[in-house]
Amino acid sequence: MLIIKTLEEIKEIKKPSQIIAKLYDEVLPKYIKAGISTGELNNIIEDYLRSNGAEPATIGVGGPINPYPAGSCISVNEEVVHGIPRMDKIIKDGDIVSVDVVARMNGFYGDSAITYGVGEIDAESQKLIDVTKKSREIGIEEMVAGNRLGDVGNAVQKYVESNGFSVVKDFAGHGVGKAMHEDPCIPNFGRKGRGIKIEDGMVLALEPMVNVGTYKISITDDDWTVVTRDGKRSAHFEHTVAIVGGKPIILTQLD
Repeated sequence: MLIIKTLEEIKEIKKPSQIIAKLYDEVLPKYIKAGISTGELNNIIEDYLRSNGAEPATIGVGGPINPYPAGSCISVNEEVVHGIPRMDKIIKDGDIVSVDVVARMNGFYGDSAITYGVGEIDAESQKLIDVTKKSREIGIEEMVAGNRLGDVGNAVQKYVESNGFSVVKDFAGHGVGKAMHEDPCIPNFGRKGRGIKIEDGMVLALEPMVNVGTYKISITDDDWTVVTRDGKRSAHFEHTVAIVGGKPIILTQLD
């Protein structure tokens, strides 16, 4: 069911969203360096969220059988999304590291992802990061009242594929609000003029996942970590966006 938010609810969603924005802009760049483990990074993220009055919302997602164990998803190189942080997974110079954080505050959620390059990365990896980030911005430009979600996905897909990369098709963006994942589903591909019409009060998480090679993915034995099927690298960028006055307002961009 599509849930339209009031301006007051959008203000509440912005609070945890801004905490994540500051985490990405001002905190993590100090720590994402060769030699640190993804487990240590996760501890820094969880401590930062809690110290700012938010809760790391991914802990326990998935239910009692195989709950997600950490307050962030940290995916390295060929890992697309949902990489489980571990103390024995050490980041190396030349890696690319995608961090996906969902924060909860006063019953409302913010969701954002970013990909960092570690030290000196190769030209292809830098292009991958740049294209993925730009595709997110191009998609957001299409998130105006009256457009359809197919316009958003089409814009992302066209830009990514014109640069020689592929968009992941098995995972998508989503609505955000009083739940981490709400309707609608927002694929990073599509046809213009198709899909749900965008309207004021929607709060949407757009999150292109872009691969160097094939768009096809696999899930590892931990039943969480998603990897590219060909072992080539992947990048991930996400913003939580509210439609206000007919236009997109990025809530997870630092004011």
